[in-house]
Amino acid sequence: MAGNVCGFCGINAFLYCLWLLQRQFQHLRSQSTHTRSPVLLEDVLDKTQLLILMTPVILFSLTVHEYSHGKVAFLLGDDTAKRLGRLTFNPLKHLDIMGVVFFYFVGFGWAKPVPVDWRNFQNPRRDMMYVALAGPLSNVALAVVCSFFIRMISPEDNLIVFVLLSFGVFINVALAIFNMLPVAPLDGGSVIKGLVSHEMADTISRYDKYGAVLILGVFLMDHFAHTGILGMILGKPINYSVFFLTQESAPMLFNILRASFG
Repeated sequence: MAGNVCGFCGINAFLYCLWLLQRQFQHLRSQSTHTRSPVLLEDVLDKTQLLILMTPVILFSLTVHEYSHGKVAFLLGDDTAKRLGRLTFNPLKHLDIMGVVFFYFVGFGWAKPVPVDWRNFQNPRRDMMYVALAGPLSNVALAVVCSFFIRMISPEDNLIVFVLLSFGVFINVALAIFNMLPVAPLDGGSVIKGLVSHEMADTISRYDKYGAVLILGVFLMDHFAHTGILGMILGKPINYSVFFLTQESAPMLFNILRASFG
């Protein structure tokens, strides 16, 4: 009961903040109409406010990603996620603090993996591939939905909604592409094993324990040595995908991203 009350209060506080920001934007917009000068993003939202707006988008996107894994596993015969309470849209059940922190400072991250027992599948290698694909595909679907609506509104009329949809496109595209890297424990590692022969899949599995260390090492090298490895691998696919989805809305979207992560 207390959790429901806290969640309700948190949602109302967030909606109240959105209302205040929207009123601020409308006030500045009315002033700009008289002075004939455009309202700039930095006049309405600073970096802290942008990161606050990004938070519910991150939590929702990660929750849908992990729920999709658990739901497909359940449909294929494994009820592990349901028994452990992970087949839910409650973001706290899927939250990985480090993964969320990476979203704020790097631009992509992860959630707590949904437990899956491959022994409950009729065809473990194939079904694990389907379970792995479910997460990134759910993020692609969310990105497409957000991109559809973002092209129907103008940032001059409703900046707050435009910002939320911009984060919706970018975060879900980043989640999908990052998780499809063919390295365990990312989803792409399981997809690769489902596409190759049993012998090759067994060989790849021997190196799974090094995957997390490799990813962390690349993160640290990028952060401290400024190697730009992840940028080279993920930057262009993410940017091209976002531009393809948003088209004429892309310049303003990238402006929002620069203000958020710059």
